[in-house]
Amino acid sequence: MNAFGRIFKVAIFGESHGASVGINIDGCPAGLPLTVEDFLVDIERRKGGTQKGTTPRKEDDLPIFKSGLFNDKTTGAPITILFENNNTRSGDYEKLRAVPRPGHADFVAHRKYGGFEDYRGGGHFSGRLTVCLVAAGVIAKKLMPDVKVTASILQIGGETDLEKGLQKAIDAKDSIGGIVECRVSGLPLGLGEPFFDSVESLLSHAVFAIPAVRGIEFGTGFAAASMFGSEHNDAIEDMTGKTATNHAGGVVGGITNGNELVFRIAIKPTSSTPKEQQTLNWETGSKESFSVKGRHDLCIALRVPVVLEAVTAMVLADLLLLEQKMPRVIS
Repeated sequence: MNAFGRIFKVAIFGESHGASVGINIDGCPAGLPLTVEDFLVDIERRKGGTQKGTTPRKEDDLPIFKSGLFNDKTTGAPITILFENNNTRSGDYEKLRAVPRPGHADFVAHRKYGGFEDYRGGGHFSGRLTVCLVAAGVIAKKLMPDVKVTASILQIGGETDLEKGLQKAIDAKDSIGGIVECRVSGLPLGLGEPFFDSVESLLSHAVFAIPAVRGIEFGTGFAAASMFGSEHNDAIEDMTGKTATNHAGGVVGGITNGNELVFRIAIKPTSSTPKEQQTLNWETGSKESFSVKGRHDLCIALRVPVVLEAVTAMVLADLLLLEQKMPRVIS
């Protein structure tokens, strides 16, 4: 439900406008040095309000450690981290109660949870909880010093010129989507299993926990459908598994092959848009005109790279622990 992983296991909790959001991480090896400063760079990268096209909502997002740390080192016990919600405007959502926002989880949450869901700011469905994923990613990255995980935006609104893509949305007074790519170097050959626990399966599972993700492709991805087999196959060059090309994206048969892991995700336009739309009023049973007010991202893809790195690192740390390629105690 709200947990992921087998050894490096994470569970997120909280709501967008509740007192806090947080994460519990079980299975982290003991002895890993960890302080607030370790989190600051990636937390800052995730924040809105610091770049064009992102929400003006600002939170300090300093991690509050509740368990699992002693003398600035992990103890081997579960790590609990909280992030306080201090800059909320819950009143923005009171008048929306009977009018579910198109593209949001309002309607399905109301039906699934019988009206008991916290609807303020999207509640537990909110992208606010990605700060928790980023925190888990910080720890996972520290556990893998020889593995480099890097994500970047390739396109916004179909444009490789990101400013041009953003301007399209500004001119249309609407929101817009984008494509984000992740690359991982330094992975050993042999991580993953065939079929259900393939590297692609596990990464896809984790990646779709990021709100707004609509698609994923590895290596050549969908372009492979128009290639010949002889063109798509990656010729093996030596006993390390190095290949002449990397159409497979670093994974063959569900298992890492020693090459760079490469995949891309599609991010939908932010559902909260000032553009007038039609939606259902569940109190009257009729459709009515609707426009989302409040503070929202013009393009949520701008804030996704660090979150994508985080969930990727979570999956890879778990796989490394499963393969016993990482010690249970950091010395």
